[in-house]
Amino acid sequence: MKALVFRGPGAIEWVEKERPSIQRATDAIVRITKTTICGTDLHILRGDVPTVTDGRTLGHEGVGIVEEVGSDVRNFKAGDRVLISCITSCGRCTYCKRAMYAHCEDGGWILGNLIDGTQAEYVRIPYADTSLYPIPEGCDEEALVMLSDILPTGLEIGVINGEVHPGDVVAIVGAGPVGMATLLAAQLYSPAEIIMIDLDANRLEMAKKFGATKTVNGAEGNAVEQVMDLTGGKGVDVAIEAVGFPATFDICQQILKPGGRLANVGVHGKPVELRLEQLWLRNVKITTGLVSTSTTPMLIKTVQSGKINPQQLVTHRFPLDQILQAYEVFRHAAREKALKVILYND
Repeated sequence: MKALVFRGPGAIEWVEKERPSIQRATDAIVRITKTTICGTDLHILRGDVPTVTDGRTLGHEGVGIVEEVGSDVRNFKAGDRVLISCITSCGRCTYCKRAMYAHCEDGGWILGNLIDGTQAEYVRIPYADTSLYPIPEGCDEEALVMLSDILPTGLEIGVINGEVHPGDVVAIVGAGPVGMATLLAAQLYSPAEIIMIDLDANRLEMAKKFGATKTVNGAEGNAVEQVMDLTGGKGVDVAIEAVGFPATFDICQQILKPGGRLANVGVHGKPVELRLEQLWLRNVKITTGLVSTSTTPMLIKTVQSGKINPQQLVTHRFPLDQILQAYEVFRHAAREKALKVILYND
């Protein structure tokens, strides 16, 4: 089969690789029909994730068709259409029993990290019964690819951790794919305002179409001052960091009102400065997290009902064998006006 492999910081190759096979009785082999590229993959290319080693097939998102299952798999059979979770869950360990699947003692985020991932023609999924989801009849596969990672990430780590309530003023720093997914998810909780902050005017225009009530362009002036002007000097109830840079985390710290919540979603490869001397007396809460995808079943129903439409995040489509070109587009997202790219292998 063909697969996209990591060759060290800054280097990837589309190569011939041995097709995966069943290793444990709980495994499934899935033929990928659609996958995508995540911002985390770009962090890997920058060398921010040292657990990813030379030769690893990248990718942790996708949908496909089950080709083969191990003898202990009960929920799936060959021919089933499935959504692949970015998080592998054994379903039995202490963390899984607390729905903290991200910290599964024999799983978590391993696809495209510790084991070969989904940017290939075939992928092995450990613990298939608890790491795959059946695709309902009539559901759009492109929409469901967004449910592998970015929609549950935005919802769980941004909106739920940030305790977004009806009537809140919410700021999302970063109008990339995860920030936009967070924007879609936040609207399920009826905030009064959602302020999207970015440096890219095109993405900010898209954010308005997706439901942002106000936008702040940091390239046109101090982002903190603009947010404080928009809020009458009060600041926001919830600031969601969706980039993973020290500067964007710092914006979040400075725009919180007393009692505010800072939810960090971005993947950070460098230390940030914590302004604790300013934060402690404002009674703020800071949360971090790696998505557990415990909300995926609910999100599938929400997409199925039409309450949320993550397919609108897709801006580019490529055949899977053009994945190197797709990476170039995604790496230059501002220039290419790209959010999510779909790689199809129909």
